[in-house]
Amino acid sequence: MLMLMSCKREERALVTQSPSLEMQRSRYEVNVASNGESARIKTWFDRNSWSMAQGKQLYDAYNCVGCHAHGGGGMGPPLMDEKWIYGSEPQQIYGSIVYGRPNGMPSFHGKIPDSQVWPIVAYVRSMSGLADQSAANPRDDHMKGPLPPSSVPESTPHEVSLPESAEQPR
Repeated sequence: MLMLMSCKREERALVTQSPSLEMQRSRYEVNVASNGESARIKTWFDRNSWSMAQGKQLYDAYNCVGCHAHGGGGMGPPLMDEKWIYGSEPQQIYGSIVYGRPNGMPSFHGKIPDSQVWPIVAYVRSMSGLADQSAANPRDDHMKGPLPPSSVPESTPHEVSLPESAEQPR
């Protein structure tokens, strides 16, 4: 009889409601502030060229090009420059994608799984050159413009001489 009484099952109320978006956002902000996990994620995705290439495919598949064009900024802000309204760190870009931003960027919370958000983050960072340079850049070659003048090494102009065959007879 004593054994049967010890088998009594604990009863708890069933919680069917998922945490609110605000609660999840506050958890996200705490995680960003601690920066332990996000540093590891940043390192892995920013150094993984496959992840960046996967992010490029997802960027097209989720129609990010509809607003941001191919990085050049359609009606959304450009992603190829160094001006980032809400920050260029991976966790900040993640927040922009998942939770949205006022006046334009919709929330993709529950629409894009985390396993796909991080590759998109890596690709977005690669468009502006923020990703690790040891990983291959997944951008199409026709998207790459000339190097900015400040990053081209200066060369001393030298005097140009014509080959003997090109000289005019006197």
